[in-house]
Amino acid sequence: MTTVLLLRHGRTTANAGGVLAGWTPGVQLDETGAGQARAVGERLAPVPLAAVVSSPLERCQQTAGAVLGGRDLELATDDRLGEARYGDWTNRPLKELVKEPLWKVVQQHPSAAVFPGPEGEGLAQTQARAVAAVREWNARLGPDAVWLACSHGDVIKAVLADALGLHLDQFQRIVVDPASVSVVTYTETRPFVVRVNDTGGDVAALIPPKKKGRRRRKADSDAVVGGGAGATA
Repeated sequence: MTTVLLLRHGRTTANAGGVLAGWTPGVQLDETGAGQARAVGERLAPVPLAAVVSSPLERCQQTAGAVLGGRDLELATDDRLGEARYGDWTNRPLKELVKEPLWKVVQQHPSAAVFPGPEGEGLAQTQARAVAAVREWNARLGPDAVWLACSHGDVIKAVLADALGLHLDQFQRIVVDPASVSVVTYTETRPFVVRVNDTGGDVAALIPPKKKGRRRRKADSDAVVGGGAGATA
């Protein structure tokens, strides 16, 4: 089983100002966001990570950098984890965008939403590239790896929708707050969504158990009938 921790960046000046930052360069964490990044870095410190992979945008690089503190790892960057390309919506206030006809499409049928302008992409494209990135890193790091991907709200929601087996049109039902951790474990049969929008929970259950020999349980891909007893520290 490969486990990915999906970390959204901390709060930014654009988040606080109600602006859709997109790929605008120079958008940094604000004071609150920097504190969130430090806190999540400290909280995840006990979890052994095989890799820390980030969107190329500054806000994610800053947040992922806080997780790297004290680890013998270099930050990897993957453009496919970058923010949705909002095209002509980029850097516009949300209070203006809510009046656009496309807003209702984004809310009700996001699979059909394509952002305007030459730089815009469809949310379906955003999901496809992000899921491909996660799957490729899973394969690269191997079945026993726990790794972290630092990305953006809509991107993480799209990955979670895929892992949950939801149509993209349902992804607006998922909430991913700044500096939250969502966790997916991928098995041969199916993904298991372990956490969503965790902003303060204990991380002991994310630490892999000590190996007892090389034999792997065939039931790793099976769901526990009845729900099981929960994770053990």
